[in-house]
This record gives sequence, C-alpha cells and structure tokens, in this order.
Amino acid sequence: MDHQPMQGRVALVAGASKGIGAATAEAFARAGAAVVLGARNVEALQGVVDRIESRGGRAIGVRTDVADVDSMRNLVEQALTTYGRLDAAFNNATDGPMPAPLADIDPDEFDRGIATNIRGTFLGMKFEIRAMLRTGGGAIVNMASVAGLNGTANLAAYVAGKAGIIGLTKVAALDYADAGIRVNVVAPGPILTHHLEAAGAEAQRLAGLATPMRRTGTPSEVANVVLWLCSEQAAFVTGVVVPIDGGQSAGNKPPQMYRQGQPMSAPTQDSSPAPVPRP
Repeated sequence: MDHQPMQGRVALVAGASKGIGAATAEAFARAGAAVVLGARNVEALQGVVDRIESRGGRAIGVRTDVADVDSMRNLVEQALTTYGRLDAAFNNATDGPMPAPLADIDPDEFDRGIATNIRGTFLGMKFEIRAMLRTGGGAIVNMASVAGLNGTANLAAYVAGKAGIIGLTKVAALDYADAGIRVNVVAPGPILTHHLEAAGAEAQRLAGLATPMRRTGTPSEVANVVLWLCSEQAAFVTGVVVPIDGGQSAGNKPPQMYRQGQPMSAPTQDSSPAPVPRP
C-alpha cells in the first residue's frame, strides 16, 4: 500500500496553527504533500512547520487573516511561488463572540464571526479555485459544524457562519463540478480540541455523553476525513456535507427507553446534555 498517496501534491490549510487545522496539516505532510499553512498566530504556525520538517516533510507558514482579500490572495500566491501548484485546500479558520443569547451579542462581534467564517471561506475558495484551474483541478474541503446543520443555543454568529459555509460549498461544487474541482464540507460534533481540553474533565465527559457513541472525537479523526475527501478515492464526491459527530446528526439515542404504561427506573448513567463549547 502506498503510504504517501499525496506525493508531489501541494496542500493548503487556512487556520492551521492549532487543533484540527494543525492536525490536518501534519496529516497532509505525512501523506507526502508539501503544505502551505496560514494563520494569524505566526509563532504557533511555526511550531507546526517545525514539527512537519522534523519528520522530513515540507511546509511553509504564512501569516494570514482569512477575512482580508490581500492576505488570502498572498497565502495562495505563496503556495504557487514556493511549490508551483495547488492541489488541495482546507478552509478551517473560525472566530466569533463568546456564547450568549442572541439579543445579548454585540453587533461588531457578530460581524467578526460572519467575516471569518463566511467571507473567509469565500475568499479562500476564490483564490484556491483560480490556482487549481491552472493545473487541471483539485479538491477543497471547508470546515462547518453540526451546529450549522441543526443549530445550537447561544451560538448565533457561529451557527449562521457555519450554515453559510455549507451553502457556499454547495454553490462552489456546482460551479466547478465540470472543471475538475471538487468542493465538500465537514461538520464535526464534539472534538477534543484545545478549547474542550481547557474546559476540563467534566466538560469533556458531558460532551462525550451528548453523542450516540458516548465519546468525543479527535482532531486526527477529522483530519482523516479531510484527507479522504481530497484524495482520488473520493473522485466522484462533491457538494456533500460529511458529519463527523459520533452519530449526533442521525437523531436521538436516549440513554434509556420507557415502555408505555410502565414506570421507568432511574437511569444507570448520566444523560446530562453537553455544555456549550466556545467555538
């Protein structure tokens, strides 16, 4: 089996300094791709580059604000200048207000969430698609969330942003379906990123109980799906939303069922809902 199926390919990850973005960048590099990483935190970004290079991979980091036209254009141009082409891209950056009821959210904070998620994903695709068309095509994966499919209380900007990303992805997939460019979107549920790690063991336990699998996912599990969507194995897949959520989007899995007309005993395990994570 070929352990480096992306040898000779070039991949770009926007929002690559930590968490799922960093894990996906490292996965692309292990698969043989040269990787171009974008994020605002250049120190953290360099740490990811160093890890990739220490394992024999190729990577560069570029300070990037995904909501800024010139910054996003520059990120893609750096890929072309350094490695000569662009074959795969993962638009992962996100930002926005802390959780709060909708009427309590500051309009400027709401705008920041929409700018990073929707405008950032639009700009990423705009320049990535132009680059991919030069060499006959490629694959793009955008980062949404199960919150963009079903909604989550107290996350108005995040949910609106992620729902918008899903819509943008479908349009881009249709626009370029006959031009060799595939565009898909992943929608993770509770993933053990730095935010959930910082929230502590109890938050992690409750987040896991909120999924039918009764556990949280890992950044590497998301990265594996992104790489598959960018691979030739997914050559006929475009315009789809792939949940990575332990079954959350499939429906409800009550910890205990009742029978009509019969009393229910106390539950054997905690069925409390998960806490709302900071996006």
